[in-house]
Amino acid sequence: MESRGCKSQDGFSNTLFKEQKPVLTQSPAAKIIPRDAHPISRKNIDREALKVMYRLRDGGYSAYLVGGGVRDLYLGRTPKDFDLSTSAHPGEVRKIFRNSRTIGRRFRLVQVFFKGNHIVEVSTLRSSSEYDLEGAVLPANNTFGTLAEDAFRRDLTINAIFYEVGNFTVIDYVGGVDDLEAGIVRLVGEPEKRLIRDPVRSLRAIRHAARLGFSIDPATWDAIAVHGDKLLLCPDSRLRDEICRDLRGVAASSWSELMLKSGVLAILLPGYGKLAAADYRDLPRILAVADRIHKQGETLPDHVLFALLLLPWARAEFDLYHAPVRGQDAFIFSRNLRAALDAQLCHLNISRAIKEEMTVLFSALPMVKAFARESDWPKKFRNKSYFSEAVSFFRILEEACGGPRAGDIAFRKPVAAERGGGGRPRRRRSSRSRQRPAQVSSGRRGGIFGLK
Repeated sequence: MESRGCKSQDGFSNTLFKEQKPVLTQSPAAKIIPRDAHPISRKNIDREALKVMYRLRDGGYSAYLVGGGVRDLYLGRTPKDFDLSTSAHPGEVRKIFRNSRTIGRRFRLVQVFFKGNHIVEVSTLRSSSEYDLEGAVLPANNTFGTLAEDAFRRDLTINAIFYEVGNFTVIDYVGGVDDLEAGIVRLVGEPEKRLIRDPVRSLRAIRHAARLGFSIDPATWDAIAVHGDKLLLCPDSRLRDEICRDLRGVAASSWSELMLKSGVLAILLPGYGKLAAADYRDLPRILAVADRIHKQGETLPDHVLFALLLLPWARAEFDLYHAPVRGQDAFIFSRNLRAALDAQLCHLNISRAIKEEMTVLFSALPMVKAFARESDWPKKFRNKSYFSEAVSFFRILEEACGGPRAGDIAFRKPVAAERGGGGRPRRRRSSRSRQRPAQVSSGRRGGIFGLK
């Protein structure tokens, strides 16, 4: 079909949106579940999301609730987000909603803004060009398609279910409802083909299995185990963001078990590939404490999360509890530990400041453990900027090993540079007031704790 050369409402030429012949020559039959046969009710759907769907329908377009919102509502959970799909193109959505903006490059979305900084994301139904065509991995396109094509374009069957607000029906082309009821996480289409096209899908499958307590379909599991090494082809920052999301997702303990069993964790953190099972068996218990803390509404900073994730490896590799704390030996130990962290985190674009802080937390463990049952901490240790964090870190480990529950913990709030991962820290106005990240002191100054 000939493309239009005029500009759309969002200011981009419509030549970007050439209509293509659908790849699915025959749409598969959909399973349509009427209102009295499914548990989803409009009263549990976000009010603003309902407004957007009704206004799109009034404008002559179809509109659907899709993805995690439908999945969670079907399971009786409270969704975090309510994402919508529509037959309207981005420019047409912008014409209906002046309180909106267009985002994205590979496939553009429209964000509709409401009071209280509330955002509803609206995407146009996508074609199945990536699902059935051979060729490049995830080609950049803005081709639009049908409801069936959009369903087969999605990653997991349980996230490819639609809710139609007009008839109150659930529409399922890929067997997602059956998988929800059976508690199965399954990739849409051929697992090997889908993982080769986008290896990060393996992390998403593991994430949803951990959070929902579902099992992973055998074919999907085998493809994850076989093609896990393809993750190293993905951008480092993307892998880092996915792992941070999982570590904060209140199911990090179950996630770590699946990551270890599938071999994916050993690919992303090669040190785990050299450990015996007995060396890393504590990892789920350690991350279970992080899950408890996050469920209480607190947020552990990135350097603490990655230190917890790597603790079993560091403990087995460096015998942390018996590490030197004074003199030249302490300096050499910390330097070697820091170099090893570089090697372990090379695929995750972790900033230098985070790795320095992880080194300090690990190196401080023998001193904290030595005085864990006493109140007379060495004064020079108490005066260190990292003293409170070192103690809090040890309390988490104590709880993980069956000790008392960690009480009040004191970790600094994440700074902008840390949230950005590998980005450079923002420069201070004055170099005199610049606060450097915690550094490892040399032996000539008394070791890492400044003790003589």
